[in-house]
Amino acid sequence: MQTPTHSNPQLKRAMTSRHLIMLSLGGAIGTGLFMGSGQVISQAGPLGAVLAYIIGGLIAYMVMLCLGELAVHLPVSGSFGAFAAQYIGPGTGYMVAWMYWLGWSATLGTEFTAAAILVQEWFPQTSIWLWTLIFASGVLISNLSSTRAFAESEFWLSFIKVATVLLFILLGFSCIFGIVPFQGYASAPMFHHLTEYGWLPNGLIPLFTTLLIVNFAFNGTEMIGIAAGETEHPEKNIPKAIHAAVWRLIIFFVGTIIVISSLLSYSDAGLNVGGHGGLSSSPFVSVFNLMGIPYAEDMIRFVIITALLSTANSGLYAASRMMWALSAKKQLPRVFSKLSQSGVPYVAVLVTMIGGLPGLLSEQFGADVIFKNLMGVAAFTMVIVWMSICWSQFNFRRQWLKQGHTLAELKFRTPLYPLVPILGFVCCSATGLSMAADPEMWSGFIGCLLFMAGCYAAYYAFYHKKDH
Repeated sequence: MQTPTHSNPQLKRAMTSRHLIMLSLGGAIGTGLFMGSGQVISQAGPLGAVLAYIIGGLIAYMVMLCLGELAVHLPVSGSFGAFAAQYIGPGTGYMVAWMYWLGWSATLGTEFTAAAILVQEWFPQTSIWLWTLIFASGVLISNLSSTRAFAESEFWLSFIKVATVLLFILLGFSCIFGIVPFQGYASAPMFHHLTEYGWLPNGLIPLFTTLLIVNFAFNGTEMIGIAAGETEHPEKNIPKAIHAAVWRLIIFFVGTIIVISSLLSYSDAGLNVGGHGGLSSSPFVSVFNLMGIPYAEDMIRFVIITALLSTANSGLYAASRMMWALSAKKQLPRVFSKLSQSGVPYVAVLVTMIGGLPGLLSEQFGADVIFKNLMGVAAFTMVIVWMSICWSQFNFRRQWLKQGHTLAELKFRTPLYPLVPILGFVCCSATGLSMAADPEMWSGFIGCLLFMAGCYAAYYAFYHKKDH
């Protein structure tokens, strides 16, 4: 990947493996887990939901193993676009970079608006716009200060979520085994609810239709690759962060589903799915309330607000770095690769924040429709990025060996090649196509395909001749 030829400083390597792991967890643990877990249980059944999260976790792990080999060999910011350009084709690299930018900028406005709506439940007299602007300003300051300051703020925002999930799992298992009393049970509930409806009460198909929701829950793990260009000792820290982040996520998600499915009946776990029941529809609130924990709803509201802000914080970071990388390759005006004294691409950060503004319209134009389509757009764009990672690694390894290099020269190797990249690519393709099966997501699906076509058209119209 080319770096800017003008005299700008380079992005600074200021992140440690501690920051990388929390950045990855922070991108992934969000409303999908706190609010969406009930929806997966109601559709796939208790054991079906456990299976869905295990399958989703394994897909994420395969993609991250492919990313590890690429990011350690070529630790650059805006990594997926650079990998796809080099190992698939420059037009695909351009499209992947813009798809990733679209995915995160689409979610920014909805994260701020959702956080503002939750705060308004505490302060009903205040305006949603006021809180939206306060949260947007806070995230903007975090991203503009310095890479180290951003990483530190993201570390603590993520820490709140991770601590809540761990507390939930520990207290949940204590209730399952009768150590902590649980309302409605004289003795230990054990795993009765988990197994009472059999493996897949609604059949095999819901297991696959929920995979888009589950894959969306694992979105963010790939941020390790985006941060590669700003990580100290990437050959050591990137593989460490990939293994730690993905396995922790699988344990957190599967542990959470087991606790919810064991303590709540199948019908209660998926109560009010779709969020129409407000915050009380979160299975986390139901379980904490039945444990007798005071202020459970306020506590979970606070955690979900930090989850939303953490996702917006890391999303703005990821999207702006992709924009910087496009400018560094002269595929955007050079102003976008301008860096501040502390090494932050401030123009890219500010423009990406503007890109998130359409999400603010959800307050006026049917929040449900806009939210669902924006979630679909975010999930679909990530699926495309994940597919490109698998394809890039498959081609990279073939080229590497063809050039006479040996596997021993690679500091990190994707295991079970070529099975892992091929299987990862096929699973991601199937997940992406499941979006087409949901009529409510059709507009988002068609919109994404048109955006992809537009990216290719723009590349071949403006940049193809320059690259040759």
